[in-house]
Amino acid sequence: MRKITMIPFFVMLSSVLLIISFPDFNLWLFAWVGLVPLFFAIDGQKPLKAFMTAYFIGALFFLGTVYWLIHVTLPGMAAAALYLAVYFGIFGLTISFAINRPSYLSLFTVPSVWVALEYARSNIFSGFGWNLLAHSQSSNLIMIQIADITGSYGVSYLIVLVNTAVFFAIKSARKRKYSTFYPAIAIVIVFFAAGYGILRLNNIFTGMPLKVAVVQGNIAQHEKWDSRFQRMIIDKYETLTAASAKESPDLIVWPETSVPGFFSEGGDLQRRISVLARKANAALLVGEPRQDTGDEDLYYNSATLFDRSGKEVAVYDKIHLVPFGEFIPARNLFSFVEKFTKSTIGDFSAGKEYTVFNFIVERNQKGETYSQRLIKKVRFSVLICFEDIFPEIARQFVKKGANFLVNITNDAWFGNTCAPYQHVQNSVYRAVENRVNVIRSANTGLSCFIDQKGRVFGTVTSGGKSIFVDGYRTEDIMLTNTRTFYTVYGDFFAYLCILIAALYVLAIAGIQAKSARRP
Repeated sequence: MRKITMIPFFVMLSSVLLIISFPDFNLWLFAWVGLVPLFFAIDGQKPLKAFMTAYFIGALFFLGTVYWLIHVTLPGMAAAALYLAVYFGIFGLTISFAINRPSYLSLFTVPSVWVALEYARSNIFSGFGWNLLAHSQSSNLIMIQIADITGSYGVSYLIVLVNTAVFFAIKSARKRKYSTFYPAIAIVIVFFAAGYGILRLNNIFTGMPLKVAVVQGNIAQHEKWDSRFQRMIIDKYETLTAASAKESPDLIVWPETSVPGFFSEGGDLQRRISVLARKANAALLVGEPRQDTGDEDLYYNSATLFDRSGKEVAVYDKIHLVPFGEFIPARNLFSFVEKFTKSTIGDFSAGKEYTVFNFIVERNQKGETYSQRLIKKVRFSVLICFEDIFPEIARQFVKKGANFLVNITNDAWFGNTCAPYQHVQNSVYRAVENRVNVIRSANTGLSCFIDQKGRVFGTVTSGGKSIFVDGYRTEDIMLTNTRTFYTVYGDFFAYLCILIAALYVLAIAGIQAKSARRP
């Protein structure tokens, strides 16, 4: 009876510890013990009850961390939380055997199951790898450096490993079977990961500097597509761009869909932006909705680059669209969904090319006895909106030669919430995984720069605020041609965890089948 009455307490405690590990609170240390109450809650439970207990924890966690979806759709927010909680439930069901019978192997299989489910959540049904456990550590620079080998999944693994070790140690102590093995092995593994992190943080990245300006227009969502505000919007971006041009940037970046109309419609939109790039004497990247007026009349969420002469040189069409935001999957079946949103769902098509933009930068290099002019080709790629939550997209861009990544986004949809800060956490991992700078230009914020070590700097601010303010920021970044283990081999660590989890499930199934055959 005592165990049953404690379950609601453990459910609430685990949910709260996990929620406060992320923005709004960002108390990342609590993630390292946030699953311990979950383990106590399912300890001794049968698989189905373990599923339901863990499911409730997951539902509370997602309601507490993706509540900002309510600004777009209340039913959608609830549905998302209830769906995402299923992965918590499967985790509880799957590990209930290991939790009930602690062993040396269980210490490693439990985090493997977690990683396997995070990978599934990030890829199934278009994928929603938001608020992975690793993301809570985005400001814990020492521990996230292993991401250039394992991706973010390696950090999630470490966190669950420590949680499991703490639970096993407490459980053995309660049974007066004190075991130092579990915490000792966890400490050793974390020690090596931290040591690697310290070494990487002391690395010095060298390369040609590039001066980049990010512009944050702070255009209200209800104004963006209202033709009455078109001139006001473009005027505002012109003013901010002209101001940033005084600092002589090589590249100026506008946010996602910052251009309030289609270039294909004619008029002076494209001409004004071309003239602006020429006056600024800088390459200019803008976000725009693009219309392909061919046979099918397709629409794309795109990024267009103008060179310093004002010539349009390349376009990238967003590859990974937001389901029920930019398009409706199987529209004939799910068209009713639009009735439950506060805005019209787009009808965009997905791009097919991993575009790498190129532009030329000229430098005067002077020494004591010489002076020469250097010409450098700069290569970068763009992640539009939430494409930065997909490590494979970023990795493919870097493999194709991008020296740095740009994330243009519009998080105005989600109001004055923690969404922009959670969004940045994803970009931090893309920077560390591939050891490239990530530059973010967001309509209402958070616009900033992220270096190869995951350090966030150069945030656009005004009056002490970083979201729902307008402005610009110019910073120097370092161009590199690094190819990390992760860039080359991708999610091998996640695949290894999936294999271990699959073998564990097969072993448990075999044990259960053998027990069932006993007379």
